[in-house]
Amino acid sequence: MVISKPQVRVKICGMTQLQDVMLAVEQGADAVGFIFYSKSPRSVTMKEARDMIAQLPPFVETVGVFVDETADKVNKIAESCGLDLVQLHGDESPTYCRKIRRRVIKAFRVKDLQSIKLLEKYPVSGFLLDTFSEEAHGGTGKVFDWNLVHPAKKIGPVILAGGLTPRNIRQAINQVRPYGVDVCSGVEKEPGIKDPDKVRDFLKNIRSGSKL
Repeated sequence: MVISKPQVRVKICGMTQLQDVMLAVEQGADAVGFIFYSKSPRSVTMKEARDMIAQLPPFVETVGVFVDETADKVNKIAESCGLDLVQLHGDESPTYCRKIRRRVIKAFRVKDLQSIKLLEKYPVSGFLLDTFSEEAHGGTGKVFDWNLVHPAKKIGPVILAGGLTPRNIRQAINQVRPYGVDVCSGVEKEPGIKDPDKVRDFLKNIRSGSKL
């Protein structure tokens, strides 16, 4: 019996309007992300996210993205909006992660191998690896050294992010074979507004690229 490689899970993040959410779902995204960080050009309110989430079909995961927010507020927003997972992009500690009453994805901005060693301390469901930047907590549109993902995969499920586009996603999957991928700026017209053609191409390429 031939056992095929599992499909790579796909999250499209930075959703701000329902039509983009529905397009992503129709094209096969496994998860959609909503950013609750006021300094982000892609930020949404609780009401905006809740209204979009309420119209999702079954089996689509919803992820809330937070940066150095209080645990109480994160839990409140997650409960109010019906989030499935919480993604933490700041300097949250392992102790902080234990306070979150949802499955947690902890994001790390990867600079070198030392960045990967930090993962071992975190009691979370998975790790999102993004490109290191002094200025931004994500959404840089730049890739990092994908070879650093391999040691991270020994620690837990890895979600690859940072500079992914329809053009490079097949190469990324072939080289890294991550548990999942996360795209935001790579499928946008402008911050928070998705480009339908890029969304379609990204998902089409990732599905064909993941059948290894």
